[in-house]
Amino acid sequence: MAVSSAMRRLLRVLEIQESECRTAMESARAELSRLEQDLARSVERERGGRRLVAASATTGDVTDRIAGIEETRTAKRIAAAIAPRIAEMEAAVSTRRREFLGKRIERRQTETLIEETQALDKVEAGRRAQRDLDDWFLSRRSTT
Repeated sequence: MAVSSAMRRLLRVLEIQESECRTAMESARAELSRLEQDLARSVERERGGRRLVAASATTGDVTDRIAGIEETRTAKRIAAAIAPRIAEMEAAVSTRRREFLGKRIERRQTETLIEETQALDKVEAGRRAQRDLDDWFLSRRSTT
C-alpha cells in the first residue's frame, strides 16, 4: 500500500498552512510587542511630566509646570488608548498560537501516517522478496 499522491499533496498543503499560521502568529506577537513598548514609553513620558512638575515647584517656573501637567495628561490618555489594544492583541496572539499548534499537529499526524505506510511497505517488500527467494530455492531443489 504505497503512499498516495493525495496524501503527499495533503502534507504539502498542511506545511504551507502551518507556515502561514506561524507567520500570522509572529506578526501578531510583533504587534503586541510594539504596543507594549508604546505603553512603556507612555509610562516613561508620564514620569517625565511628573518630574517636570516637581522641578517647576522648586524653580517656580509656571511654564514648566503647565508643560509637565500636559505631558502627564497626554501620557495617561495614550496609555488608556493602548491598554484595550494590548488586550485585543493578547487574545489575537493566543488565537493565532492555537491555530498554529493545530496545524502543526495536523502536519505531524500526516507525516506519521506517511512514515508508517512507508515502513509497512518496506516490511511487505522484504516479505515478498523473501517469499520469491524461497519459491526460487524450492523450484531449484525440486528440479534436481
